[in-house]
Amino acid sequence: MAYTIADLIEHAVDLVPERVALESGDRGRTYAELEARSNALAHKLRELGVKPGDRVGLYSRNTIESVEAMVAIFKARAVMVNVNYRYVEPELEHIFTDSGMKVLIHERRYSERVCNTLPKSPSIEHRIAIEDGSSADLCCAGHGDAIRYEDAIAVSPAARDFEERSNDDLYMLYTGGTTGKPKGVVWRQEDVWRVLGGGIDWYTSEPVPDEWHLARTGAEGGQLVRYPIPPFIHGGSQWAVFQSLFAGGKAVVYPEFSGPTAWEVVERHKVNVIFITGDAMGRPMIEALGEGREYDLSSVVSIASSACLFSPSVKEQFVERFPNAVIVDAIGSSETGFGGLGIVSKGTPHTGGPRVKADSETHVLREDGTPVEPGSGEVGVLARSGHVPLRYHNDPEKSAKTFKVFDGVRYSIPGDHATIEADGTITMLGRGSVSINTGGEKVFPEEVEGALKAHPDVFDTVVVGVPDERWGQRVAAVIAARDGARPSLESLNDVVRKELAGYKCPRSVWFVDEIKRSPAGKPDYRWGAAVTAERPADEAL
Repeated sequence: MAYTIADLIEHAVDLVPERVALESGDRGRTYAELEARSNALAHKLRELGVKPGDRVGLYSRNTIESVEAMVAIFKARAVMVNVNYRYVEPELEHIFTDSGMKVLIHERRYSERVCNTLPKSPSIEHRIAIEDGSSADLCCAGHGDAIRYEDAIAVSPAARDFEERSNDDLYMLYTGGTTGKPKGVVWRQEDVWRVLGGGIDWYTSEPVPDEWHLARTGAEGGQLVRYPIPPFIHGGSQWAVFQSLFAGGKAVVYPEFSGPTAWEVVERHKVNVIFITGDAMGRPMIEALGEGREYDLSSVVSIASSACLFSPSVKEQFVERFPNAVIVDAIGSSETGFGGLGIVSKGTPHTGGPRVKADSETHVLREDGTPVEPGSGEVGVLARSGHVPLRYHNDPEKSAKTFKVFDGVRYSIPGDHATIEADGTITMLGRGSVSINTGGEKVFPEEVEGALKAHPDVFDTVVVGVPDERWGQRVAAVIAARDGARPSLESLNDVVRKELAGYKCPRSVWFVDEIKRSPAGKPDYRWGAAVTAERPADEAL
């Protein structure tokens, strides 16, 4: 059986070739067209010398072409390298050289950055440029012209005549750019499909029966329209598209995001499932619905958030606006895949972080690998067993710290702290690397951020620790307020105290015009700490 990304998509192609697989504006691709174009691009990669296991970079926003390129890379049995389109040249140099990519597929608009970085990236032998309406020069001094994407497809055969693939073919996802240098998480394709692609039932934790199950089920039922909004540099968004393609669905892709635009897309394409990353997308979207224009959103059956804080106040607004839709808050990471999900309902108790029903392979462990007792209130680390990554690329030291064996069981333990409730559900608290130690008490930024966002004047925030002579660190908030407001620290903490213990209240606050986040919506804690170091607080206790 073939549990690879390319094979699973090809099963849907064979069952529903006439269906539209991808749509953006007035453009679309049927499954048959996606198949032919990705086959041709895969043949071009092989012609350029790409062998199974070689790395191919993809430096693009969310476009139809970027999905075709992903499929082509996997058809050629190469390893895709996701490149963050906000990276500046030193960051590009790191990911180009660390991955050892052989070919880079990039949008034309990024040509200047690519050309400036190529002299320091000797492994890149060829470039393929996707036209995007820009007029950037495709020629790099000393490296020649990039191959035009459409030319690469036009001159290559469209046949599916590739050798048999292996479940051990690799999938790699670069992650961690907001807290350190990006690092590649390396998975077997079958393992990552099991935990992110629908290879295990999300609700029962049971594996699907065979490799045709998703395609067959999708072909027999109606076509679901999914709208993954986060950039494809984010693993959750990639897998939202792959899940759609495995099941014969339609994925709607757009390169830019704003709250109003997102609802225009939903209305235009009659979207059924919307995928977001927490408040970074959810808050501007829900607030756009109060700005006067009416949208036909009757097609929406589910809104799913993952990988980023989805604060209680924003969740409740979605529940109020979409009472008949399923609102999902899921947990997971690049190192664990899916970990569990919570169905959001009106009046759900707030527990600091997201509270989810975990699957059977998600655990909360002590440092010695023993399980935390349910209902004890003890804080442990989130761990996943079963289908877990192989390693971090080029980082054996980090691999040894994250992938550990206890009593003969191998776990992925990326550093997220959590508690396990008496009923077996898990409450996420946040990544330990950004936790704040104030007088020996640990404070997790995400739970304070979630509480702060219930204040009517707070639009967005990041919470960091700043030095304190008495307590070691104190909690500090960097806040983007609404319409130039300057809420007092006292009023902010009145709101926080309704949810959290007093020692978790911010002791100082900095106001900024905008909170810096990654393209996927994750907070940039290094930036937040830099803001607090650059100038005195606007108010402090």
